[in-house]
Amino acid sequence: MSKFWEDYPQIVEELDNVNTLIKKRIQTREKYIEESILPMVEGGGKMLRPAFLLLAGKFGNYAPEKMQNLAAVVEMLHLATLVHDDIIDEAKLRRGCETIQSKYGKEYAVYIGDFLFCQCLLMLSEYDYTTENMRDLSKAIARICMSEIKQYSLRYAKNMNLRNYIRIISGKTAALFAMSFYGGAKETQCDEKLARLLGKIGYQIGMAFQIIDDLLDYKGDTALLGKSAQRDLKRGYYTLPLIYALEKDKEKEIPQILASCSFTNEEVEKIIQLVQKYDGLTKAQSVADRYVFKAFENIKKLPDCESKEVLSVVIPKLLQRRY
Repeated sequence: MSKFWEDYPQIVEELDNVNTLIKKRIQTREKYIEESILPMVEGGGKMLRPAFLLLAGKFGNYAPEKMQNLAAVVEMLHLATLVHDDIIDEAKLRRGCETIQSKYGKEYAVYIGDFLFCQCLLMLSEYDYTTENMRDLSKAIARICMSEIKQYSLRYAKNMNLRNYIRIISGKTAALFAMSFYGGAKETQCDEKLARLLGKIGYQIGMAFQIIDDLLDYKGDTALLGKSAQRDLKRGYYTLPLIYALEKDKEKEIPQILASCSFTNEEVEKIIQLVQKYDGLTKAQSVADRYVFKAFENIKKLPDCESKEVLSVVIPKLLQRRY
């Protein structure tokens, strides 16, 4: 686990428990299954989704074991989507380690992702979670899949625009963030108004998080990111920095390069320079800032407690990400 939560020992302890639950669930008689998944579990992820679920749960009647189990489910769902994402993207690195699809093959990785999904279902069956939460989890995963499909269908699309981009990331990333907040609150009997407010905060954080992630694709270092920098660009995924730069590029410098749909390293560097030249990074960062500002304003409306204080500190830190 990364050092993101190091100032909050109680959260670190609970997330360690969540990791322990996950490790138990990936243990089988077939040791190579555990060995292939374990590097992702131990690879230094921030575990934002399970942490936010636990923090939201503490606004209500918090039952540690039950909530940590649900947090483990959310993290395993996230891991499963990452495994499948890496297959589609042909990614070589994830959390600083070689991806499952790169090391073991795509067919193997498909089954590993499916295995993680099945383990989530088993974990959900062990507690009396609300039907509403089960439905919302299913909807969140469906939205993730639909958004990934939409994103894939728009690879190298010359008509990629802000509206499509927002629709994609609201499902691909923000949906699970929102569900983590909302589900954590509902499972601890928070009233609907508070649960919805927390869900809105989760959505806004998720939107900001994905935009910042897309910014890092243009200015990140592979060693820091733990994944291949500029991967989205090379795979034909036109994200917010590029969309904004294209709007301002009246001389059509960027479209001339994009027309080939296959970029040399020199062309990738040229696109990055042009995105900077046409203020794509600055404008995209301003959108992320607005989502974080909205989240922070909504956090102020939460009832006073330790979780509120933690959220007030950690959310601005999301703007300072370099990896």
